Amino acid sequence: MKLLGEKLRVVNVGVRLFYECVKAQGAEAIHVEWRPPAGGDEKLARLLEKLDRPEIDEANKKAVEKILAATPTLIDIKTAKDVIPGMTEHTILHSGPPIEYERMSGPTKGAIWGALIYEGLAKDQREADKLVASGKIKFAPCHDHDSVGPMAGIISPSMPVFVVENKEHGNRAYSNLNEGLGKVLRYGAYEASVIKRLKWMEKTLAPVLKDALKRSGPIDLKAIMAQALHMGDELHCRNVASSLIFLKLMAPHIAATGFGKKALGEVMKFMGENFLFFLNPAMAACKATQDAGHGIEHSTVVTTLSRNGTDFGIKVSGLGKQWFTAPAEIPKTLFFPGFTEADANPDIGDSAIMETAGFGGFASAAAPAVVQVVGGSPSVAADYTREMGEICLVKDGSLSIPFMNFEGIPRCIDMRKVIDTGILPFINTGVAHRKPGFGTVGFGVLRAPMLCFTKALKAMADKY
Repeated sequence: MKLLGEKLRVVNVGVRLFYECVKAQGAEAIHVEWRPPAGGDEKLARLLEKLDRPEIDEANKKAVEKILAATPTLIDIKTAKDVIPGMTEHTILHSGPPIEYERMSGPTKGAIWGALIYEGLAKDQREADKLVASGKIKFAPCHDHDSVGPMAGIISPSMPVFVVENKEHGNRAYSNLNEGLGKVLRYGAYEASVIKRLKWMEKTLAPVLKDALKRSGPIDLKAIMAQALHMGDELHCRNVASSLIFLKLMAPHIAATGFGKKALGEVMKFMGENFLFFLNPAMAACKATQDAGHGIEHSTVVTTLSRNGTDFGIKVSGLGKQWFTAPAEIPKTLFFPGFTEADANPDIGDSAIMETAGFGGFASAAAPAVVQVVGGSPSVAADYTREMGEICLVKDGSLSIPFMNFEGIPRCIDMRKVIDTGILPFINTGVAHRKPGFGTVGFGVLRAPMLCFTKALKAMADKY
């Protein structure tokens, strides 16, 4: 009876409409964001309950410690076939999970044709297709060879690659060099200008940078990434600050090399105009970081998010080399003039390693300009970052966001939290034309597919 005589105060759990109706009548109310575990799916909820175990929490703690302690450092630039494990003269690495040539997307096939022409193994697309049909070319995911590549992710034997070492744990990762914007191999373009640029990168850009790196000594990539977060980058689709920081560090050493003025001028111009240049070493940095936390028994930490234009795949620390896949979806896209959704290829690229490590969409609050492209705002960007914190195990204070009162970026996705909350990893990305040879059509955002995580959950329950 006392309750009825006091001013009503309501705590609402579940359906938000009830809370809004109470507030509309002038009553004091608090809404609790709650939803049934696993979206109310009884089977998944039971599997989650089975994985609520101390040994899993301990394993995750170990994975988090290794990932946070990683010190990715750029140490060299070398030829892919000389350093990437398992690379041969007839190996082509691609982004995403394993896939047969017949199922590959248009941009992936276009990039493969370009790579075979670049290698001198084919003169044109017809010869490239014939060579592939002969069975002489072997395809494999970059991720399965300690490597990452944006979009189609193609790395062929003669390509120069960044060599990044995690000094804390000794493991290495590799990525190709960024070609810039326009018609480029990573988007499936393979015309003569694309091949010419790749050859220039092999013969001029890579040797100059390699020599400059010898003079500068190892470059702390995490330090650059931390600084760039404070300057408006999220390190996936916006690398303006990070690319310029990298150029600033390298410029004196580039100038001190023994190369001619023409070569040095070309290199400085190329790097200065390419605001995505730092994406590739950043990807290798995140790959080396995530690999440090992979292969830990019982751990449910997601160490890889990746896509090949046909399938989306994830890897989980405690499940070893196994991929868990689902069909790749088409991003919500802001199209360049002349293109429509009919032109867009499904999601593609290893660059989601940035989100896996807490950058990109997870660090949206650091770069609201990126979210603005698809109709968002700074507050929306911050909401994405807060939401991603719900599925991660830690916020890394060494990589902070000024707009969030210098709160650390969310890191170490827990597969269990994804399924429990129903919150899927948020990714921002470039969008390729579905046909080979056309290049990019726009920029977009999307979520990772839930099916990847439910498959992994079932495998985890079976194994442990």
